[in-house]
Amino acid sequence: MSFSIHAYQAIIIGAGPAGLFAAIQLAETSRAKNASRPTEASQAKNVSNPAEASRVNNPIRHSGSVPTDGASAEPVDQSSILVLERKEKPARKLLISGSGQCNLTHAGPINNFLDHYGGGAKAQSAARFLKQALYNFDNQALLAWFGARGIEFETEENGKIFPIDRRASSILKVLQDEARRLAIQIETNSRVHSIRSSADGFIIHVEGQEVSYRAPMVLIATGGLSYPKTGSSGDGYTLAASLGHTIVPPRPALSPVIIRDFALKSLAGLSFRDAELALLREGKRIATKRGDLLITHEGLSGPLILDSSRHIQPSDILEINFLPDTLDVFRNRLDAELQAKPRRLVRALLSELGLTKSMAELFCELANIPLKTTAASLPRANREALCRLTCAQPFLVNHLGSLEIAMVTAGGIDLAQVKSGTMESRIVPGLFFAGEVLDIDGDTGGYNLQAAFSTGTLAASGMSQLIKS
Repeated sequence: MSFSIHAYQAIIIGAGPAGLFAAIQLAETSRAKNASRPTEASQAKNVSNPAEASRVNNPIRHSGSVPTDGASAEPVDQSSILVLERKEKPARKLLISGSGQCNLTHAGPINNFLDHYGGGAKAQSAARFLKQALYNFDNQALLAWFGARGIEFETEENGKIFPIDRRASSILKVLQDEARRLAIQIETNSRVHSIRSSADGFIIHVEGQEVSYRAPMVLIATGGLSYPKTGSSGDGYTLAASLGHTIVPPRPALSPVIIRDFALKSLAGLSFRDAELALLREGKRIATKRGDLLITHEGLSGPLILDSSRHIQPSDILEINFLPDTLDVFRNRLDAELQAKPRRLVRALLSELGLTKSMAELFCELANIPLKTTAASLPRANREALCRLTCAQPFLVNHLGSLEIAMVTAGGIDLAQVKSGTMESRIVPGLFFAGEVLDIDGDTGGYNLQAAFSTGTLAASGMSQLIKS
């Protein structure tokens, strides 16, 4: 029995930002390398065999019928790169990033990025792992690359950087145009069923296809598990595990939090600048953080919650301060207002201290304070209840939002088994990884896309070094 194998210089599994960009960078390197060699025309002139001359002039793809015992396919074109994508179109998750506006990266020095990533076995593991990738291809290099291809950018006050037309499709079009220019072959509707390491590289089988593919090197850039409808269905974990890699259990990240017996449902849609979160577990304070907060119908969201979600577990307590004031400062301010305006309604004073009208009324209700209560008649215990509802309100975590709605995936391929300088496997030579398939997750603000492009670039460099060697 025999089957057809198409041979390539490199195969990339996943046509998201990391995979496409790695293919482009590798193709550019290969083109520059080939430019220094004799031209195909001059090679053909020196070949006496007409059939061989034809092969030199038409090196797009070579396939052959080979036995199932692993015999090699025919010679591979040394400039050919294949990208396999399981969905019908590339980079579907990119198109919904930043609500379709594509928050490509973040402003500021690249060393400031390092504290915005989670992952790895210990604190700062992800930062140490990503440092070379980010420094090798930083935010300025990313903006310059797209800028040279006609994309203009604008920076928001919070540092988020978007294409000026606010269209993720513009970013994808550049990637697709470059892939087309470099003759990168992209096969969509091609879900990789299995990958096998052999003496001369890797054999890849695609679901529902009678042909297989071979290459001396493979990059897995399939993304994580979040938003599975876009193609991020965890295939990369299965493929990596089949080759011996350890997978850190995937879980939601950049996810909203669902609160048990949530009392603030009526305030859904309210947002707060510079709120504070204290994460408590079994009575111990695990972390504190400030940022923008959003109240939802089921719990809490916004950048403050999303960026903290990688650390949050069911049954944790989230203690929220809705104001910039500390508890003591707010207590002193409230006392001063109560003494200065004894006839004022308490709910009106709360509004003057920074709470919205609806929030002030709800907090009075939760503190068992009738809405007609004046400052002079407010008992001390109720006053303290108001202070804690405003500046130290506890919320019991029921669960995180599912992977269907989480923006990214925490967990993935164990960083200890990947070389941070090349993105190559420490277990299987010639196997590379890039992007969200790794045990890395970034904060909101463009950090995840930057990591995808940076790791994709470093993987391409590592693959290029392997070609040279």
